[in-house]
Amino acid sequence: MSHKSNVVYTNNVVYTNNVDGNHFVMPEVTIPSFANRVVNVEEYGAVGDGMYANTTEISAAIAACAKQGGGKVVIPAGVWLTHPIRMQSNVNLHVEAGALVIFSKNRDDYPLINTSYEGLRTVRCIAAIYGADLENIAITGTGILDGSGEVWRPVKRMKLTANQWKQQLASGGYETGETWWPSKQAFDGAGYVKNLIANDVQDPNEFAPARDFLRPVLLQFDRCNNILLDGPTFRNSGAWNVHPWLCEHVTIRNVHIQNMWYSQNGDGLDLDSCRYVNIYDAIFDVGDDAICIKSGKDADGRDLGVATEYVNIWNCRVYHGHGGFVVGSEMSGDVRNINITDCTFIGTDAGIRFKSTRGRGGIVENIYMNNIRMKDIAKEAIIFSKLYTGKNNDGDAPVTEETPVFRNITISNTICHGAGRALLISGLPEMPIEGLVFDRVTLVARNGVSCTYGRNITFKQTVIEAEHGESFVIESSENVNVID
Repeated sequence: MSHKSNVVYTNNVVYTNNVDGNHFVMPEVTIPSFANRVVNVEEYGAVGDGMYANTTEISAAIAACAKQGGGKVVIPAGVWLTHPIRMQSNVNLHVEAGALVIFSKNRDDYPLINTSYEGLRTVRCIAAIYGADLENIAITGTGILDGSGEVWRPVKRMKLTANQWKQQLASGGYETGETWWPSKQAFDGAGYVKNLIANDVQDPNEFAPARDFLRPVLLQFDRCNNILLDGPTFRNSGAWNVHPWLCEHVTIRNVHIQNMWYSQNGDGLDLDSCRYVNIYDAIFDVGDDAICIKSGKDADGRDLGVATEYVNIWNCRVYHGHGGFVVGSEMSGDVRNINITDCTFIGTDAGIRFKSTRGRGGIVENIYMNNIRMKDIAKEAIIFSKLYTGKNNDGDAPVTEETPVFRNITISNTICHGAGRALLISGLPEMPIEGLVFDRVTLVARNGVSCTYGRNITFKQTVIEAEHGESFVIESSENVNVID
Protein backbone atom coordinates (compact mmCIF):
# COMPACT_ATOMS: atom_id res chain seq x y z
CA MET A 1 0.00 0.00 0.00
CA SER A 2 1.36 3.40 -0.89
CA HIS A 3 1.92 5.97 1.83
CA LYS A 4 -0.06 9.17 1.52
CA SER A 5 -0.11 12.12 3.87
CA ASN A 6 -3.06 14.49 3.74
CA VAL A 7 -3.12 17.78 5.61
CA VAL A 8 -6.49 19.38 6.15
CA TYR A 9 -6.63 22.97 7.39
CA THR A 10 -9.75 23.84 9.38
CA ASN A 11 -9.93 26.95 11.56
CA ASN A 12 -6.15 27.00 11.96
CA VAL A 13 -6.15 23.39 13.15
CA VAL A 14 -4.28 20.67 11.30
CA TYR A 15 -5.30 17.03 11.27
CA THR A 16 -2.84 14.47 9.98
CA ASN A 17 -4.24 11.29 8.47
CA ASN A 18 -1.80 8.73 7.09
CA VAL A 19 -3.47 5.77 5.40
CA ASP A 20 -0.73 3.38 6.55
CA GLY A 21 -2.00 3.64 10.11
CA ASN A 22 0.76 6.01 11.18
CA HIS A 23 -1.37 8.82 12.49
CA PHE A 24 -2.51 10.70 15.54
CA VAL A 25 -5.55 12.82 16.16
CA MET A 26 -4.55 16.42 16.69
CA PRO A 27 -6.67 18.13 19.36
CA GLU A 28 -7.92 21.60 18.52
CA VAL A 29 -5.45 24.34 19.45
CA THR A 30 -7.34 27.25 21.00
CA ILE A 31 -6.32 30.82 20.21
CA PRO A 32 -6.74 33.60 22.78
CA SER A 33 -9.37 36.26 22.30
CA PHE A 34 -9.30 39.68 23.90
CA ALA A 35 -11.71 42.37 25.02
CA ASN A 36 -12.38 45.16 22.54
CA ARG A 37 -10.23 47.63 24.43
CA VAL A 38 -7.16 49.50 23.13
CA VAL A 39 -4.54 51.15 25.33
CA ASN A 40 -1.71 53.11 23.72
CA VAL A 41 1.52 53.34 25.70
CA GLU A 42 1.78 57.02 24.76
CA GLU A 43 -1.30 57.64 26.89
CA TYR A 44 0.87 56.71 29.88
CA GLY A 45 3.74 58.97 28.91
CA ALA A 46 5.88 56.65 26.80
CA VAL A 47 8.19 58.38 24.33
CA GLY A 48 9.51 56.62 21.23
CA ASP A 49 12.52 58.82 20.61
CA GLY A 50 15.23 56.19 21.12
CA MET A 51 16.53 57.97 24.24
CA TYR A 52 13.83 57.83 26.91
CA ALA A 53 13.54 54.63 29.00
CA ASN A 54 9.88 53.60 28.90
CA THR A 55 9.86 50.80 31.47
CA THR A 56 7.43 52.43 33.90
CA GLU A 57 5.11 53.65 31.16
CA ILE A 58 4.83 50.33 29.30
CA SER A 59 4.30 48.46 32.58
CA ALA A 60 1.58 50.93 33.59
CA ALA A 61 -0.24 50.50 30.28
CA ILE A 62 -0.17 46.70 30.58
CA ALA A 63 -1.34 46.81 34.19
CA ALA A 64 -4.17 49.23 33.41
CA CYS A 65 -5.36 47.14 30.49
CA ALA A 66 -5.30 43.93 32.55
CA LYS A 67 -7.12 45.57 35.46
CA GLN A 68 -9.95 46.62 33.15
CA GLY A 69 -10.41 43.07 31.89
CA GLY A 70 -7.75 42.97 29.20
CA GLY A 71 -7.44 44.04 25.59
CA LYS A 72 -4.73 45.37 23.29
CA VAL A 73 -1.74 47.42 24.46
CA VAL A 74 -0.29 49.24 21.45
CA ILE A 75 3.33 50.26 20.96
CA PRO A 76 3.18 52.56 17.90
CA ALA A 77 5.88 53.38 15.37
CA GLY A 78 9.03 54.73 16.98
CA VAL A 79 12.13 53.57 18.81
CA TRP A 80 11.26 52.46 22.32
CA LEU A 81 13.87 51.77 24.99
CA THR A 82 12.78 49.66 27.94
CA HIS A 83 13.82 47.29 30.69
CA PRO A 84 12.29 43.78 30.62
CA ILE A 85 8.52 43.66 30.06
CA ARG A 86 6.31 41.47 32.25
CA MET A 87 3.14 40.30 30.59
CA GLN A 88 -0.23 39.93 32.32
CA SER A 89 -3.20 37.70 31.55
CA ASN A 90 -5.71 38.77 28.90
CA VAL A 91 -3.29 41.25 27.31
CA ASN A 92 -2.28 41.42 23.64
CA LEU A 93 0.93 43.44 23.33
CA HIS A 94 0.66 44.82 19.80
CA VAL A 95 3.89 46.14 18.27
CA GLU A 96 2.83 48.18 15.26
CA ALA A 97 4.64 48.41 11.94
CA GLY A 98 7.55 50.81 12.34
CA ALA A 99 7.96 50.11 16.06
CA LEU A 100 11.41 49.05 17.23
CA VAL A 101 11.54 47.98 20.87
CA ILE A 102 15.10 47.83 22.21
CA PHE A 103 15.68 46.16 25.56
CA SER A 104 18.17 47.56 28.05
CA LYS A 105 21.88 47.03 27.55
CA ASN A 106 22.45 47.35 31.31
CA ARG A 107 22.73 43.80 32.62
CA ASP A 108 21.75 44.94 36.12
CA ASP A 109 18.26 45.74 34.79
CA TYR A 110 17.48 42.01 34.53
CA PRO A 111 16.56 40.51 37.91
CA LEU A 112 17.32 36.87 38.66
CA ILE A 113 14.33 34.53 38.78
CA ASN A 114 13.55 30.84 39.15
CA THR A 115 12.82 29.37 35.73
CA SER A 116 14.11 26.67 33.36
CA TYR A 117 16.93 26.73 30.83
CA GLU A 118 18.64 23.99 28.83
CA GLY A 119 16.36 21.41 30.39
CA LEU A 120 17.06 22.20 34.05
CA ARG A 121 15.04 24.12 36.60
CA THR A 122 17.43 26.80 37.71
CA VAL A 123 17.97 30.55 38.11
CA ARG A 124 18.44 32.90 35.16
CA CYS A 125 18.17 36.57 34.38
CA ILE A 126 14.56 37.35 33.51
CA ALA A 127 13.67 37.27 29.84
CA ALA A 128 13.24 40.54 27.98
CA ILE A 129 9.56 39.59 27.65
CA TYR A 130 8.42 37.33 30.48
CA GLY A 131 5.22 35.82 31.78
CA ALA A 132 4.46 33.08 34.29
CA ASP A 133 1.19 31.32 35.18
CA LEU A 134 -0.81 33.46 32.74
CA GLU A 135 -3.87 32.89 30.55
CA ASN A 136 -4.70 34.46 27.18
CA ILE A 137 -1.61 36.38 26.15
CA ALA A 138 -0.34 37.52 22.77
CA ILE A 139 2.46 39.43 21.06
CA THR A 140 1.19 40.70 17.71
CA GLY A 141 1.89 43.33 15.05
CA THR A 142 4.75 43.58 12.58
CA GLY A 143 7.19 45.60 14.66
CA ILE A 144 10.62 44.48 15.88
CA LEU A 145 11.68 43.36 19.35
CA ASP A 146 15.47 43.54 19.85
CA GLY A 147 17.01 41.81 22.89
CA SER A 148 20.37 43.67 22.82
CA GLY A 149 22.08 40.31 22.92
CA GLU A 150 25.46 41.74 22.01
CA VAL A 151 26.02 42.81 25.64
CA TRP A 152 25.42 39.25 26.90
CA ARG A 153 26.83 36.73 24.47
CA PRO A 154 30.39 35.41 24.44
CA VAL A 155 31.90 35.41 20.96
CA LYS A 156 34.40 32.90 19.62
CA ARG A 157 37.36 34.35 17.76
CA MET A 158 37.11 31.70 15.03
CA LYS A 159 33.69 33.02 14.00
CA LEU A 160 34.85 36.58 13.26
CA THR A 161 37.14 38.16 10.72
CA ALA A 162 40.33 39.76 12.00
CA ASN A 163 38.79 43.22 11.79
CA GLN A 164 35.58 42.12 13.51
CA TRP A 165 37.62 40.54 16.31
CA LYS A 166 39.58 43.76 16.72
CA GLN A 167 36.33 45.73 17.00
CA GLN A 168 34.98 43.23 19.52
CA LEU A 169 38.00 43.67 21.76
CA ALA A 170 37.77 47.46 21.46
CA SER A 171 34.20 47.33 22.83
CA GLY A 172 35.49 46.35 26.28
CA GLY A 173 34.71 43.11 28.08
CA TYR A 174 37.14 40.31 28.87
CA GLU A 175 39.23 38.24 26.49
CA THR A 176 40.53 34.71 27.13
CA GLY A 177 42.49 34.40 23.88
CA GLU A 178 39.97 32.51 21.76
CA THR A 179 36.74 33.89 23.23
CA TRP A 180 35.48 37.38 24.07
CA TRP A 181 33.28 37.66 27.15
CA PRO A 182 31.17 40.67 28.15
CA SER A 183 32.86 40.71 31.58
CA LYS A 184 35.16 38.73 33.87
CA GLN A 185 32.06 37.80 35.87
CA ALA A 186 30.54 36.21 32.78
CA PHE A 187 33.72 34.19 32.19
CA ASP A 188 33.91 32.97 35.79
CA GLY A 189 30.18 32.25 35.99
CA ALA A 190 30.14 28.81 34.36
CA GLY A 191 31.97 27.01 37.16
CA TYR A 192 30.19 28.95 39.86
CA VAL A 193 26.73 28.12 38.48
CA LYS A 194 27.63 24.47 37.82
CA ASN A 195 28.48 24.06 41.50
CA LEU A 196 25.20 25.68 42.61
CA ILE A 197 23.15 23.44 40.31
CA ALA A 198 25.02 20.34 41.50
CA ASN A 199 24.00 21.25 45.05
CA ASP A 200 20.38 21.96 44.01
CA VAL A 201 20.58 25.61 45.04
CA GLN A 202 17.48 27.51 43.87
CA ASP A 203 17.80 30.81 45.77
CA PRO A 204 18.27 33.60 43.19
CA ASN A 205 20.38 35.59 45.64
CA GLU A 206 23.00 32.85 45.62
CA PHE A 207 23.41 33.26 41.86
CA ALA A 208 24.04 37.01 41.96
CA PRO A 209 27.85 36.76 41.58
CA ALA A 210 27.28 35.07 38.22
CA ARG A 211 24.59 37.41 36.86
CA ASP A 212 26.51 38.27 33.70
CA PHE A 213 26.81 34.57 32.83
CA LEU A 214 23.07 33.91 33.24
CA ARG A 215 22.05 35.34 29.88
CA PRO A 216 18.34 36.05 29.35
CA VAL A 217 16.27 34.69 26.49
CA LEU A 218 14.27 37.20 24.50
CA LEU A 219 10.82 35.77 25.22
CA GLN A 220 9.96 33.21 27.87
CA PHE A 221 6.53 32.08 29.00
CA ASP A 222 6.43 29.66 31.94
CA ARG A 223 3.31 27.57 32.68
CA CYS A 224 1.03 29.71 30.51
CA ASN A 225 -2.07 28.73 28.51
CA ASN A 226 -3.58 30.16 25.32
CA ILE A 227 -0.63 31.94 23.73
CA LEU A 228 -0.45 33.70 20.37
CA LEU A 229 2.68 35.06 18.68
CA ASP A 230 1.60 36.57 15.38
CA GLY A 231 3.63 38.91 13.19
CA PRO A 232 6.63 40.42 15.02
CA THR A 233 10.32 39.99 14.46
CA PHE A 234 12.10 38.61 17.52
CA ARG A 235 15.83 39.24 17.15
CA ASN A 236 19.22 39.53 18.81
CA SER A 237 18.64 37.59 22.00
CA GLY A 238 21.20 37.12 24.75
CA ALA A 239 20.62 33.35 24.57
CA TRP A 240 17.68 31.37 23.18
CA ASN A 241 15.19 33.52 21.34
CA VAL A 242 11.64 32.22 22.03
CA HIS A 243 11.13 29.68 24.84
CA PRO A 244 7.68 28.49 25.94
CA TRP A 245 8.04 26.10 28.90
CA LEU A 246 5.22 24.00 30.37
CA CYS A 247 2.68 25.80 28.19
CA GLU A 248 -0.50 24.58 26.47
CA HIS A 249 -2.41 25.83 23.43
CA VAL A 250 0.36 27.77 21.72
CA THR A 251 0.05 29.33 18.26
CA ILE A 252 3.14 30.81 16.60
CA ARG A 253 2.64 32.20 13.09
CA ASN A 254 3.92 34.84 10.69
CA VAL A 255 6.95 35.59 12.86
CA HIS A 256 10.58 36.23 11.98
CA ILE A 257 13.04 34.81 14.52
CA GLN A 258 16.61 36.01 14.06
CA ASN A 259 19.91 35.76 15.89
CA MET A 260 23.41 36.45 14.62
CA TRP A 261 24.77 33.39 12.83
CA TYR A 262 27.67 33.27 15.29
CA SER A 263 25.55 33.77 18.41
CA GLN A 264 26.42 31.33 21.19
CA ASN A 265 23.31 29.29 22.18
CA GLY A 266 21.40 31.47 19.72
CA ASP A 267 18.49 29.07 19.23
CA GLY A 268 15.37 30.23 17.40
CA LEU A 269 12.35 28.53 18.97
CA ASP A 270 12.71 26.05 21.85
CA LEU A 271 9.36 24.39 22.49
CA ASP A 272 9.89 22.80 25.88
CA SER A 273 7.45 20.43 27.66
CA CYS A 274 4.50 21.99 25.82
CA ARG A 275 1.40 20.49 24.25
CA TYR A 276 -1.23 21.48 21.69
CA VAL A 277 0.86 23.70 19.46
CA ASN A 278 0.59 25.08 15.90
CA ILE A 279 3.64 26.70 14.29
CA TYR A 280 3.37 27.96 10.73
CA ASP A 281 4.37 30.59 8.17
CA ALA A 282 7.49 31.45 10.20
CA ILE A 283 11.01 32.36 9.10
CA PHE A 284 14.15 31.49 11.07
CA ASP A 285 17.73 32.69 10.65
CA VAL A 286 19.68 31.93 13.82
CA GLY A 287 22.98 30.94 15.39
CA ASP A 288 22.03 27.55 16.83
CA ASP A 289 19.12 25.14 16.37
CA ALA A 290 16.16 26.79 14.63
CA ILE A 291 12.92 24.88 15.38
CA CYS A 292 13.79 22.82 18.42
CA ILE A 293 11.65 20.40 20.45
CA LYS A 294 12.68 19.72 24.06
CA SER A 295 11.28 18.25 27.30
CA GLY A 296 13.84 18.57 30.08
CA LYS A 297 17.27 17.15 30.77
CA ASP A 298 18.32 13.96 32.57
CA ALA A 299 16.86 13.30 36.04
CA ASP A 300 15.32 16.77 36.26
CA GLY A 301 13.40 16.26 33.02
CA ARG A 302 12.37 12.71 33.92
CA ASP A 303 11.15 13.79 37.35
CA LEU A 304 9.10 16.61 35.85
CA GLY A 305 7.79 14.11 33.32
CA VAL A 306 5.96 16.48 30.97
CA ALA A 307 6.22 15.54 27.30
CA THR A 308 6.15 17.88 24.34
CA GLU A 309 3.29 16.46 22.30
CA TYR A 310 0.58 17.24 19.76
CA VAL A 311 2.54 19.72 17.70
CA ASN A 312 1.93 20.69 14.07
CA ILE A 313 4.54 22.65 12.12
CA TRP A 314 4.07 23.72 8.52
CA ASN A 315 5.25 26.18 5.89
CA CYS A 316 8.33 27.37 7.77
CA ARG A 317 11.68 28.41 6.34
CA VAL A 318 15.11 28.21 7.94
CA TYR A 319 18.06 30.05 6.39
CA HIS A 320 20.74 29.40 8.98
CA GLY A 321 21.08 27.29 12.10
CA HIS A 322 22.77 24.23 13.50
CA GLY A 323 19.63 22.30 12.59
CA GLY A 324 16.45 23.14 10.70
CA PHE A 325 14.09 20.90 12.66
CA VAL A 326 15.61 19.44 15.83
CA VAL A 327 14.53 17.12 18.61
CA GLY A 328 16.75 17.10 21.73
CA SER A 329 19.16 16.79 23.11
CA GLU A 330 17.06 17.63 26.18
CA MET A 331 14.18 15.18 25.64
CA SER A 332 14.08 13.34 28.98
CA GLY A 333 10.36 14.00 29.54
CA ASP A 334 9.43 12.43 26.15
CA VAL A 335 8.52 13.86 22.75
CA ARG A 336 5.66 12.40 20.72
CA ASN A 337 2.96 13.11 18.18
CA ILE A 338 4.74 15.74 16.11
CA ASN A 339 3.85 16.55 12.49
CA ILE A 340 6.05 18.76 10.31
CA THR A 341 5.26 19.40 6.67
CA ASP A 342 6.02 21.74 3.78
CA CYS A 343 9.17 23.28 5.26
CA THR A 344 12.40 24.46 3.62
CA PHE A 345 15.90 24.47 5.12
CA ILE A 346 18.74 26.23 3.27
CA GLY A 347 22.34 26.40 4.47
CA THR A 348 21.83 24.87 7.91
CA ASP A 349 24.54 22.71 9.48
CA ALA A 350 22.13 19.77 9.63
CA GLY A 351 18.67 19.61 8.10
CA ILE A 352 16.61 17.23 10.24
CA ARG A 353 18.37 16.52 13.52
CA PHE A 354 17.53 14.10 16.36
CA LYS A 355 20.07 14.07 19.19
CA SER A 356 20.43 12.49 22.60
CA THR A 357 22.93 10.62 24.75
CA ARG A 358 23.20 8.08 27.53
CA GLY A 359 21.86 9.58 30.74
CA ARG A 360 18.96 11.45 29.14
CA GLY A 361 16.34 8.70 29.13
CA GLY A 362 13.06 9.74 27.52
CA ILE A 363 11.17 8.41 24.51
CA VAL A 364 10.91 10.17 21.15
CA GLU A 365 8.19 8.56 19.04
CA ASN A 366 5.42 9.12 16.52
CA ILE A 367 7.11 11.86 14.51
CA TYR A 368 5.94 12.45 10.92
CA MET A 369 7.78 14.65 8.43
CA ASN A 370 6.48 15.24 4.92
CA ASN A 371 7.47 17.51 2.03
CA ILE A 372 10.71 18.78 3.53
CA ARG A 373 13.00 20.56 1.05
CA MET A 374 16.68 21.13 1.81
CA LYS A 375 19.65 22.70 0.02
CA ASP A 376 23.33 23.22 0.81
CA ILE A 377 23.33 21.44 4.15
CA ALA A 378 26.86 21.58 5.55
CA LYS A 379 26.83 18.28 7.45
CA GLU A 380 24.05 15.68 7.57
CA ALA A 381 20.81 16.18 5.68
CA ILE A 382 19.21 13.88 8.27
CA ILE A 383 20.80 12.67 11.50
CA PHE A 384 19.64 10.44 14.34
CA SER A 385 22.34 10.28 17.01
CA LYS A 386 22.46 9.02 20.57
CA LEU A 387 26.12 10.02 20.81
CA TYR A 388 25.54 13.76 21.13
CA THR A 389 27.84 14.63 24.04
CA GLY A 390 30.74 12.47 22.87
CA LYS A 391 31.04 11.09 26.42
CA ASN A 392 30.28 7.61 27.79
CA ASN A 393 29.78 6.29 24.27
CA ASP A 394 32.16 3.32 24.38
CA GLY A 395 30.99 -0.27 24.80
CA ASP A 396 27.63 -1.61 25.90
CA ALA A 397 25.54 -0.49 28.87
CA PRO A 398 22.47 -1.80 30.69
CA VAL A 399 19.04 -0.50 29.70
CA THR A 400 17.74 1.79 32.45
CA GLU A 401 15.53 4.85 32.78
CA GLU A 402 18.57 6.80 31.57
CA THR A 403 18.55 5.07 28.17
CA PRO A 404 17.11 7.29 25.41
CA VAL A 405 14.66 5.81 22.90
CA PHE A 406 14.01 6.92 19.29
CA ARG A 407 11.27 4.97 17.50
CA ASN A 408 8.43 5.16 14.99
CA ILE A 409 9.56 8.11 12.89
CA THR A 410 8.52 8.62 9.26
CA ILE A 411 10.09 10.94 6.68
CA SER A 412 8.30 11.11 3.32
CA ASN A 413 8.40 13.13 0.09
CA THR A 414 11.62 14.80 1.15
CA ILE A 415 14.49 16.12 -0.99
CA CYS A 416 17.94 17.40 -0.13
CA HIS A 417 20.10 18.89 -2.89
CA GLY A 418 23.62 19.00 -1.50
CA ALA A 419 24.86 17.88 1.92
CA GLY A 420 27.99 16.58 3.58
CA ARG A 421 26.27 13.27 4.33
CA ALA A 422 22.85 12.07 3.22
CA LEU A 423 21.87 10.27 6.43
CA LEU A 424 23.57 9.28 9.68
CA ILE A 425 21.97 6.84 12.13
CA SER A 426 24.00 6.27 15.32
CA GLY A 427 22.13 4.24 17.92
CA LEU A 428 23.35 2.47 21.03
CA PRO A 429 24.13 -1.26 21.18
CA GLU A 430 21.73 -1.64 24.09
CA MET A 431 19.02 0.48 22.42
CA PRO A 432 19.14 0.72 18.61
CA ILE A 433 17.21 3.42 16.81
CA GLU A 434 14.15 1.63 15.46
CA GLY A 435 11.04 1.93 13.39
CA LEU A 436 12.34 4.51 10.90
CA VAL A 437 10.55 4.79 7.55
CA PHE A 438 11.97 6.75 4.61
CA ASP A 439 9.33 6.95 1.88
CA ARG A 440 10.08 8.67 -1.45
CA VAL A 441 13.16 10.45 -0.14
CA THR A 442 15.91 11.77 -2.42
CA LEU A 443 19.22 12.82 -0.88
CA VAL A 444 22.17 14.13 -2.92
CA ALA A 445 25.33 14.42 -0.83
CA ARG A 446 29.08 13.94 -0.80
CA ASN A 447 28.66 10.83 1.34
CA GLY A 448 25.78 8.37 1.56
CA VAL A 449 23.93 6.59 4.38
CA SER A 450 25.77 5.38 7.47
CA CYS A 451 23.69 3.26 9.85
CA THR A 452 25.05 1.79 13.08
CA TYR A 453 22.81 0.17 15.68
CA GLY A 454 19.54 0.57 13.81
CA ARG A 455 16.62 -1.86 13.82
CA ASN A 456 13.50 -2.27 11.67
CA ILE A 457 14.38 0.49 9.21
CA THR A 458 12.68 0.75 5.82
CA PHE A 459 13.69 2.71 2.74
CA LYS A 460 10.85 2.84 0.18
CA GLN A 461 11.47 4.43 -3.21
CA THR A 462 14.42 6.21 -1.68
CA VAL A 463 17.29 7.55 -3.82
CA ILE A 464 20.71 8.18 -2.29
CA GLU A 465 23.20 9.81 -4.65
CA ALA A 466 26.63 9.85 -3.04
CA GLU A 467 29.66 11.48 -4.66
CA HIS A 468 32.04 9.28 -2.67
CA GLY A 469 31.82 5.71 -1.45
CA GLU A 470 28.80 3.46 -1.12
CA SER A 471 25.25 4.73 -1.01
CA PHE A 472 24.47 2.57 2.03
CA VAL A 473 26.85 1.40 4.76
CA ILE A 474 24.96 -0.67 7.34
CA GLU A 475 26.73 -1.98 10.46
CA SER A 476 25.53 -3.75 13.63
CA SER A 477 21.91 -3.30 12.55
CA GLU A 478 18.87 -5.58 12.16
CA ASN A 479 16.13 -5.76 9.56
CA VAL A 480 17.13 -2.85 7.34
CA ASN A 481 15.14 -3.04 4.10
CA VAL A 482 15.59 -1.10 0.86
CA ILE A 483 12.49 -1.39 -1.33
CA ASP A 484 12.28 0.00 -4.87
